Amino acid sequence: MQLLFFLLFNLLVVFTTSSDLASDRAALLSLRSAAGGRTLFWNASNPTPCNWAGVQCENNHVIALRLPGSSLSGPIPENTLSNLTQLRTLSLRLNHLSGPLPTDLSQLTQLRNLYLQGNQFSGPIPSQLLSIHSLVRLNLGENGFSGEIPAGFNNLTRLRTLYLQSNNLSGSIPELALPNLVQFNVSYNSLNGSVPKSLEGKPVSAFSGNTLLCGKPLANCPKNETPPAFAHKLSGGAIAGIVIGSVLGFLLLLLVIFVLCRKRSGQKARSVDLATIKQAKDTDVSGEKPIVEGGERENGNGGSVGGNGSKKLVFFGNSSRVFDLEDLLRASAEVLGKGTFGTAYKAVLEFGTVVAVKRLRDVTISENEFREKIEAVGAMEQENLVPLRAYYYSREEKLLVYDYMPTGSLSALLHGNKGAGRTPLNWEVRSGIALGAARGIEYLHSQGPDVSHGNIKSSNILLTKSYEARVSDFGLAHLVGPPSSPTRVAGYRAPEVTDPRKVSQKADVYSFGVLLLELLTGKAPTHALLNEEGVDLPRWVQSIVREEWTSEVFDLELLRYQNLEEEMVQLLQLAIDCAAQYPDNRPSMSEVANRIQELRRSSVRDYQELPDQVHEAD
Repeated sequence: MQLLFFLLFNLLVVFTTSSDLASDRAALLSLRSAAGGRTLFWNASNPTPCNWAGVQCENNHVIALRLPGSSLSGPIPENTLSNLTQLRTLSLRLNHLSGPLPTDLSQLTQLRNLYLQGNQFSGPIPSQLLSIHSLVRLNLGENGFSGEIPAGFNNLTRLRTLYLQSNNLSGSIPELALPNLVQFNVSYNSLNGSVPKSLEGKPVSAFSGNTLLCGKPLANCPKNETPPAFAHKLSGGAIAGIVIGSVLGFLLLLLVIFVLCRKRSGQKARSVDLATIKQAKDTDVSGEKPIVEGGERENGNGGSVGGNGSKKLVFFGNSSRVFDLEDLLRASAEVLGKGTFGTAYKAVLEFGTVVAVKRLRDVTISENEFREKIEAVGAMEQENLVPLRAYYYSREEKLLVYDYMPTGSLSALLHGNKGAGRTPLNWEVRSGIALGAARGIEYLHSQGPDVSHGNIKSSNILLTKSYEARVSDFGLAHLVGPPSSPTRVAGYRAPEVTDPRKVSQKADVYSFGVLLLELLTGKAPTHALLNEEGVDLPRWVQSIVREEWTSEVFDLELLRYQNLEEEMVQLLQLAIDCAAQYPDNRPSMSEVANRIQELRRSSVRDYQELPDQVHEAD
């Protein structure tokens, strides 16, 4: 009897779970028929939806549906999504969905993350949505929602993210008593009135674009005072105030114009003689001294000679000696940027050769030690390193001459141009850059247990015309003293590093992990020392992975590659492993490079299976 009861119970469980999954499957097929898109090539003959693209299951229930950037269009019908009763994450962002939100979304009582930004939804924010008490993250930005912001948001006591930017919302912002709210944005609507006291601590950017909003953190609200009828004439004091204010305003305008002109002139390529750059140093945006000052120079043996003497460039190995120091001094130069170890210039020689020249600063070691260390750097030859061709040493100046990389740095490629003319950086290019950089750093580490790069960051990954990665600035950390000014390396630095001149190989691995996260997310790491915009990438990514919305970390430019999501997640996991807090938990660079190579092999196969439209977009 007990055996019969046990068998009947198991049959009931199997029937119930399969029935639940069938209901979820039917709901997904209803959504596909109502809002078709190029990525919804689901196999309808498959009895389980758990293998369909964008669908995640657990315990025979669909718990996540992620279809970002899938060309979905039209309204979402009632009684479709609400049948996914165990859904925790719904991401339909960056599609063309329209119409009002279905009111039966309120039946998704387990929903924690709802991402609908970048669609064409309209109408008021439905009150039914505000009854989903489990919501943690809600993004309705960049749609056409109208009406007022409901006070019912206060029902969502677990809410940590509320994004309502770039809609048509009007009226005042209600007082929101949400103790867990961290991320908030209502910018670029038509809101008015004063910012509620509970939101005064949010940044200005959270409210910008609402011209009738006032109060902290925006400008103070005007006092509601009506001047008496007889005060139609201005007093002498008022007139004096207006005059003084006008003068100050005019001076401020002149200052702004001066700063803009100075910035613009600094951005233009300057064609100057390196030998006479001293004359232009007062207008050089870098604030540096000339590359090589005139006057006393040293002879080829390190001894000093007169101003007409010449100091020879020291070339490495088989590097071509088609130019000398005088050719370099006559070259036209353009300031490329100011880095951790000095200022870099693009130098175009008279006969067309282009090189990059780095003028080191804060060199703290003796000449013999400098020569010994820099010759070790020059001896390093590997296809993923920027070759050091020559150097110049004098008491006043230390110059390094490299091959010029025409495409610039990975940092500029990722963050430089976000406008309409930007060419999307596809998965094939990004993963190739990751592998090339890893191979370069792996080679450095193979030179000995104490050999490390010490300054890995995206601005030190340079690119050829075909986007092949070349690692630069290796071997320089031991030549200079501590930086005299804040640098951008802070967001890449391993937590155990206290002296930037003493960076272990495991600390290099950490920095490379942050670099991988930057490649995958498109976000710049924290520039804490410069007070610039950025995020603590390792902590931010780990918080997202814990909340089960992993795909939300990827750069929007990568979301077209649905077939490659598994490879992207693998690279994300590798990045997290590299950025582990404790050094012993990080892999070696050899293991890192091999893992990237392996996932690229599988991604080539998957990339070939992508629809033609994606290849054309690349």
